[in-house]
Amino acid sequence: MRRLLPLLCLVAALAGCGESGDGGEATLWVTRDRGAEVLVTASVPAGVTAMQALRGEADVDTSFGGRFVKSIEGVHGDAGAKRDWFYFVNGVEADRGAAEYRLRPGDVLWWDYRSWSGDDMRQPVVVGAFPEPFLHGYDGRVRPVAVRFEAESMRGTALGLAHLIGARSVEPLSVAVGPQANALMIMEETPTFFAELRSSDGTAGSPVVFGVSFEDAKRLLKDPELAQHRYEGLAE
Repeated sequence: MRRLLPLLCLVAALAGCGESGDGGEATLWVTRDRGAEVLVTASVPAGVTAMQALRGEADVDTSFGGRFVKSIEGVHGDAGAKRDWFYFVNGVEADRGAAEYRLRPGDVLWWDYRSWSGDDMRQPVVVGAFPEPFLHGYDGRVRPVAVRFEAESMRGTALGLAHLIGARSVEPLSVAVGPQANALMIMEETPTFFAELRSSDGTAGSPVVFGVSFEDAKRLLKDPELAQHRYEGLAE
């Protein structure tokens, strides 16, 4: 996809990362069909694994010694139909088994049952946990955040969204974004709200870029939950 990479002629690095300890709470969502149907929402304790959090709130059937999810709430994976369960943490597709990922305070753990055929095979990052992963990152690494906007008339909205996602750098689109930062780009012509990795290596937790049209940016600022449970776009 890489729709925004040409805009990110990245020069200066924005330093900083952090790590959260155990304690506190995380959020669990279970959905199907790219968030179209919500099966479970719950608060879960931080410090447990993604598998433990799921087992504590849903009816789960596993295989391979409890390391692979076969079904949740009676919805079974189907290899023939190429449909199965996948999970995200803070909107980032996980890079390890659920028994290996330990949740941190503020994390959003999202299990979704969907197709994995063709272009649906990989979904490295989605918008549905917004304002994540800007706030809590992935696997304890919180990256610096930058907001860029295309026209001066967008500055007020850009500042509002910057406050929401913890961005310290808010500048016109012409100002480069550091290569280690997560970025939110507000542009007139962007047709929807979408997310992608900033590099082609596909590594979970690597820098991301979210693109949003100015009109959708204004809607998102008024109600961030419009993006909830969505791979891209906002609710009507």
